[in-house]
Parts: sequence; structure tokens; C-alpha cells
Amino acid sequence: MVLKFDRLTISLISIVHNYLLVFLASTPRKDIIGSVSKDLRDKHIVLCVCGSVAASESPEICRELMRHGAEVYTVMTDAARKIIHPNLLEWASGNPVVTKLTGKTEHIELVGNWQGKADLVLIAPATANAISKIAAGVDDNPVTTVASVALGTKTSIIIAPGMHEPMYTNPIIKENIGRLRALGVEFVEPRLEEGKAKIASTEDIVAAVVRKLRYKDMQGLRVMVTAGPTVEHIDPVRIITNRSTGKMGVAIAEEAWRRGADVTLIQGPGLTGVTHGIRTIHIYTTEQLRNAVVGDLKSANYDLVVSAAAPADFKPDKPFGRKLSTRDTRQLKLTLSPTTKVIDEVKKVSPKALLVAFKAEYKLPKDRMIKSATTLLNEAGADLVVANDVGKRGVGFEADTNEVYIVDRKKSVTHVPLLPKEEIARRILDMAVHLLKQKK
Repeated sequence: MVLKFDRLTISLISIVHNYLLVFLASTPRKDIIGSVSKDLRDKHIVLCVCGSVAASESPEICRELMRHGAEVYTVMTDAARKIIHPNLLEWASGNPVVTKLTGKTEHIELVGNWQGKADLVLIAPATANAISKIAAGVDDNPVTTVASVALGTKTSIIIAPGMHEPMYTNPIIKENIGRLRALGVEFVEPRLEEGKAKIASTEDIVAAVVRKLRYKDMQGLRVMVTAGPTVEHIDPVRIITNRSTGKMGVAIAEEAWRRGADVTLIQGPGLTGVTHGIRTIHIYTTEQLRNAVVGDLKSANYDLVVSAAAPADFKPDKPFGRKLSTRDTRQLKLTLSPTTKVIDEVKKVSPKALLVAFKAEYKLPKDRMIKSATTLLNEAGADLVVANDVGKRGVGFEADTNEVYIVDRKKSVTHVPLLPKEEIARRILDMAVHLLKQKK
């Protein structure tokens, strides 16, 4: 039997459909969509949940995806329903939960070959059982069936395993993971702790999704970012350093990684929790920073170097080899010498790399700060200099926000007002990518 509809009926169906979409989108459960970023705006994601104890993390993964702009639809196995109730995922997503396949062909509705299919399938957590079934082409539950259809329609799939460590290191499971990777499926590696292959952090999972779905204007670029302070020893327990946290540099590294770049982060002490997948080199002193930067620039061709680190500018000429006692030392005199200017080494070693330098000033008038940035531009051969006044509240050091003036080779100045460092990173990289395109 073939149903035929006239134009009026089709129009009415379309109006009802659009009304339902608006009604569903207006639910207060969805008022968090886009509250953190618009990275996943207009993206539809299918979150599949398997029967691992890590299923308890799935509602927060769902909510975080929504905070970055995504519309999320959830699918559960029977085993997952024994760990968390479908009502929780319905609350989290604001959408009905698929717990069984019916005549509505939910798997086709979600990822079949039609214009409205989802942009990505995220299986988090994925059990060893689910991974093996998907690799073998078995589709005997809602999750494995959705994955089977997604493979057939070449819909992007990301898998975040969660299981006991011996199961994850089982050579058969490893072989199945390899088979899926060969088909283009991406994995967010678990954390091997306490004999468990614990599901990756929500931040790492969401970052992997954002990297997969966001525009890739930095795909194929090799980027080096330096971040954080360095320290110089007075004695084995006392140091000279500054108030840099490294958050600005890390924000730049993560933004470049999300935009598809191959990123190396050279990071001073103090900051942890960098996105999984970013190659990170930990350094301590300014000399170690210099050796890491120069050594890596010599070993690989970098397209972009962002020198956001705040090296200690001075070091004691003769550090003490023992801890000084304040009871025995009435007065301490130190002779300090300037440390190596690492920024001056970059263009000498890698003249073709685009160089973005940072210049932190303290309570300088705008014109003097820009003049200082221009001087650094010339002395270091930089292509952009990002200047800020760390004497202002909420700017630079020990803050999650920044306000910067970006000076280029033409002496043009771009002012970026006080914004979260993640947004500052985006603006800086927008300018850097524009310059890189001009160089080609």
C-alpha cells in the first residue's frame, strides 16, 4: 500500500513537525545548550551507553556535550539499564531514550542514509562485549545496531572504553580495537588505574568530540606552544619564579588541537589536566625550556610556534647546594644574572615558522605597552606579539580571563577585551591561521 499526500497535507505535516522540534527544544532541560561554547552548535550526537559501571558518567557526558551546543539523543543496552535508569538519560538529554528497536526503525532514524541523520555516534562507556560485537558486525542490541548502521553510512564514531584492565589488555580486544580503528573509528583511551581501564574523563571525551566535529582550519599543521613559568634555584628548596599559571598557553594548545593541529606543548611546573592527545614536554628551568624548544625545532618542521611561557628573567649566579638556615643567616645577598632569552632562539633555528610572542607588562599605559610589544616584534623576529597588562585585575597571571593587544608586522594593533582565555586563544589562532594562509 502506497500512501499519497496532497500539498496541503504535506504542508500541515511539516508545520506539526517543526512545532514539535521547537517544543522539544524549548524544554527547560535543554536551557544549558551552548552555555559554555558554540563548538557543537547545530550538531546532533547519538550517545550510546553500554553496561559498564562507568555508565554512571554518561549523564554528565551528555550534559557537557549540550553545554557546548550539541543536541544529544541517547541509546541504551539492557545491561546499561541495570546500572542507570533511562529516566536519568531522558532528563539529561531532554529527548526520549532508545532502549529497544521497534517498527519506528530508531537506528535508521538516528544514523541512516537521510538528510537528518546524526553527525556522530559516541559510545561512552563501551564494554569489551560491545567493542567485539561491533568489530565482528554483530548487531543484537540497540547500541550495536546503531553502530552497525553508522559504519554502513560512514557516520563518525568515537568509542570511550570502560572495563577492567585485564579485559582491555586482552589481545583479542586489542585486535578488535585495531580493526575498528582501521575502519576510521576513533578511541578515547581509558585511564589505567587500580586494575581498571577507567573511562576517560568527561573533559577528554568532549574534547575528542569537539575536535572531530569542529572546523579543521589547522588540519595538517604542526604547532609548538610553550606555557607556564620556569623556576631558578636559590637553594634546593627556594626558587625565583613568577605568578604565571600556564592557563593561557594551555588554552592555545587545546584550541589548536581541537582545530586539527598536531600540537606539542612545552610546559613549566604547576598546571595539570592537559587534554589527552596533546604531546606534552615538562620542563622546570629556563635552560630546560630553551633546550626543549631548540631541540624540538631542530627535530621537526613546525608551522607555528606560540611562545606563551613566562620564563624567569633572572637566576642566581651561584645557587647554594644546601638549604639555607634563617637562624644562621642574618642577611642574604644574591647576585642575579639574566637568563637566556628563549624567544630569540626560535627564528634562528626555524626561520620559516610563524612566531607568536607574548609580552607581559605591569601597569603600563596602552601606548607604552604597544611600543614594548613592537620592540619585541623586531628583536625576536616575531610575526605577532600578544601584549597584556598583568597589573590589571583579571588579566593574565592567576586569572581565567585575559585582555590583550595583538601587534603584527605592519604595526596594526588588534584589541581583544577582557574575555575567558579560551576565547582569547581562539582569536589569537584565527589571526595566526590567516597569516599562515597568506604565506602560502
